[in-house]
Amino acid sequence: MLIESRPPLDPELAALVTAQQREIRDIDKGMNRAVFTPRDDAAYLVAVVNGRAVGCGAWQALAGEVAELKRMYVRPAFRGRGIARQMIVAIEEEALAAGRPVIRLETGDYLPAAIALYQSAGYHEIPAYGPYVGNPFSVCFEKRLAALVQ
Repeated sequence: MLIESRPPLDPELAALVTAQQREIRDIDKGMNRAVFTPRDDAAYLVAVVNGRAVGCGAWQALAGEVAELKRMYVRPAFRGRGIARQMIVAIEEEALAAGRPVIRLETGDYLPAAIALYQSAGYHEIPAYGPYVGNPFSVCFEKRLAALVQ
């Protein structure tokens, strides 16, 4: 497997995000109406297996020394192979190299596999932050990758 950086308008990234949104809408019965808009201020990564883009993830800088992990997705046929875990590690490494030793993320309470993945990767639940405050379906997590420099 190869993990590559991709530009926000990459067609393979767009196909993965479209599949992610479709799957989430099927699970949550259409409660989440958010539409993905590619952002120039986010770093996108794509997992490639045998020449095929099979997973994606991204990170975006937040205030201070914090980054937000976003857009995690692995095609169903490729789950259970450790791809998501490797994507998380690659995102954490990039964020840390960019001076972001704290990673936060949001997921839905209707995604127990995602919650279990993040917990097993060392993330702990925190109160909702930013745009997720007040969303009854949001579950937020944080992980400190290194001690913050005072």
